[in-house]
Amino acid sequence: MMDRTCPGTVEPILEILDGKWTLLLLFELFNGTRRFGELRRRLQPISPKTLTDRLRLLEEKGIITRTLYPGIPLHVEYELTESGLGLQPIFAAMWTWTQEHGAYLRNKTDEKGQGDNEVM
Repeated sequence: MMDRTCPGTVEPILEILDGKWTLLLLFELFNGTRRFGELRRRLQPISPKTLTDRLRLLEEKGIITRTLYPGIPLHVEYELTESGLGLQPIFAAMWTWTQEHGAYLRNKTDEKGQGDNEVM
């Protein structure tokens, strides 16, 4: 049984993970340090503004670090902090849950979509 304070306790991380693209962005960073352009290519069709907004939020929350390397050309790298790396078990649990229950959900979605194509 879950503690009744649980929803309020996990609300801060839910606010971070709720943003569109955030889960995919974190997934990319679990695989190592990335430059802005790399993230943008891997997360097509994310806009530069949205990517910048998500990266800033994650940096403000202490989930990632931004390292600026001077020189020509100037480049910036993003990587997960220790706190950010601590999110990996959440992603692992979501993956496990999807392996166990995802087919059922996909089937339900497919059935719903097929019904939408019927002519009345």
